[in-house]
Amino acid sequence: MAIFSVYVVNKAGGLIYQLDHYAPRADTEKTFSFPLDLVLRPHDERVVVAFGQRDGIRVGHAVLAINGAEVNGRFTADGKDVLEFLNNPANYPVSIRFGRHRLSSNEKLMLASMFHSLFAIGSQLSPEVGSSGIEMLETDTFKLHCFQTLTGIKFVVLADPRQAGIDSLLRKIYEIYSDFALKNPFYSLEMPIRCELFDQNLKLALEVAEKAGPFGPGS
Repeated sequence: MAIFSVYVVNKAGGLIYQLDHYAPRADTEKTFSFPLDLVLRPHDERVVVAFGQRDGIRVGHAVLAINGAEVNGRFTADGKDVLEFLNNPANYPVSIRFGRHRLSSNEKLMLASMFHSLFAIGSQLSPEVGSSGIEMLETDTFKLHCFQTLTGIKFVVLADPRQAGIDSLLRKIYEIYSDFALKNPFYSLEMPIRCELFDQNLKLALEVAEKAGPFGPGS
């Protein structure tokens, strides 16, 4: 079981806190000879696999590193265009690491805003008056759980589909937010949360939830 990440979104749809707790490693590194037997294309400022799958490399995986050096978007560590580098036979054999693209800070902000809009749409589409909106989205690899407070703050947790006790965890996170963010005299409502005690207690709560499941009375 695992809890992947936590998002806190304010009532206007702005991301005010985000924590990556556990990121499953699905990187695959292989040495290739020329010509490359995968079709690569630029997409959203990075180079991804557009066609061809082998040895754990999947369509949509991004080029993360070349010859052990991290790739910065569409460019190698020394500033060369990734596609131009890989189209040059003189650069082979070459070691390439593929994997799932890591979200940037801007992408996380955008996704939080998109979910805020979907949450509102969900509440309006509901046949029942006063629907709270989206509380859970389920895929084959993770579940997204959302708890919205009366003041409009949303706590979102992404977890393994088999992880138990997420409802209790969401309310525990709300409790931690109340104790260590709202009671912090230097914190302003609706603004990004930068509080060491909040970080520490949140991480502890996630570890407890992963190991023990639901929070009991007095936890």
